[in-house]
Amino acid sequence: MAILLHSLARCVVLLLGLAVLAVPAQASNVRVLTVEGAISPASADYLLRGMARAAEDGAHLIVIELDTPGGLDTSMRDIIKAILASPVPVATYVSPKGARAASAGTYILYASHVAAMAPATNLGAATPVELAPGGQPGTPDKPAKPDAQKPTEPPGDARARKAVHDAAAYIRGLAELRGRNVEWAERAVREAVSLPADEALAMKVIDHVAADLADLMQQVHGRSVEVNGQRTTLDTRMATIERVAPDWRSRLLAVIGDPGIAYLLMLLGIYGLIYEFSNPGMLFPGVVGGICLLLAMFALQVMPISYAGLALIILGIALMIGEAFLPSFGALGLGGIAAFVIGSVMLIDTDLPGYGISWMLIMPLAVTSALFSFFVASMAIRARRRPVVTGAEEMVGACGEALEDIAPEGWARVHGERWRVRSSVALPRGSRLRVRARHDLILDVEPEKENGHV
Repeated sequence: MAILLHSLARCVVLLLGLAVLAVPAQASNVRVLTVEGAISPASADYLLRGMARAAEDGAHLIVIELDTPGGLDTSMRDIIKAILASPVPVATYVSPKGARAASAGTYILYASHVAAMAPATNLGAATPVELAPGGQPGTPDKPAKPDAQKPTEPPGDARARKAVHDAAAYIRGLAELRGRNVEWAERAVREAVSLPADEALAMKVIDHVAADLADLMQQVHGRSVEVNGQRTTLDTRMATIERVAPDWRSRLLAVIGDPGIAYLLMLLGIYGLIYEFSNPGMLFPGVVGGICLLLAMFALQVMPISYAGLALIILGIALMIGEAFLPSFGALGLGGIAAFVIGSVMLIDTDLPGYGISWMLIMPLAVTSALFSFFVASMAIRARRRPVVTGAEEMVGACGEALEDIAPEGWARVHGERWRVRSSVALPRGSRLRVRARHDLILDVEPEKENGHV
């Protein structure tokens, strides 16, 4: 009996072992987020919400496919803060071939737990661009030969040097945290240097060069990374890849955040409010104008706006509208066009990629506004030259017929109405007459001249 029970127990253990082996191991999940274009509040919102959702869903790895010329410093720092605080490892992959991680993209790449690039991609040129109006936008001038006794100082004024020093310290800290090339990171900021993918791998700026996402998953499998102070080993060989595209909210923010769209919304808002104030009670122009102006303010608040440029745009629009109501033979209109164009050029004063207003947008709008202004002005001038058709002034010069003998007063029909008239010349009944003046309800008339005879 004991032997039988022992055999049954061994069979049960064997069956349980086979059942455990038959249950497949749960595949790890890799969440892929894609950013293409300038780093903006819209892309930052998309990445932050995507990383938070991946952490809630228990993703094993987050991959950011990146192709950017750079972007806003505030949005970049928000993304980096989210990466550093993420409980899920983040790999930034510069892809596809021909993509780049310039400026802000370089900082994001350095902050990631895993940095990878596709062949024929590049990174670098991380010198901060002046965002404040009135500064010197663009990359620094070619530095002078450094003095052997003095450390190299970035060119430009004190504010530019301060920005460069701050950015250099920031990327240096990220490089030290991730164990990447510190010296090259600092050169990318101070000298705006760039690297292709193969050289970046050789100089330990990045961790991998992968032909595609599947190749990257094979390369990072088994890699140990530190996440919030704890070592984690990546298991991506059989991982399921889930791509998360931007939702409607992110796409809407991206559209509104485009400088050209924000510029159009601002103009629509200004024109709508001006039309509403000129014609109180229309409501529709005021409502649409108010909404457009608020949306434009939301977009422009995160852009390097020159308030002098904004003031010139408003002044130009006011002058062009003034031309319609106060014809000045083109003086107000031409001044308005000049102020409008100069203000539009000055509105966003930066060389930051993706944050400028194209001449192809400025000039058509300026020409359209000018044509509209001159069209309204010409209509007003023609209207002034037309004879008066209503009111007391319209009666002067009107023709009528005497209903009785007028000597010196009597009744006449003018414009189908009976009027009391008086004349310095006797007018028989039925004669034609013309109104010379009006005094309340009495008209001064004279005989109508026909063919040179009275």
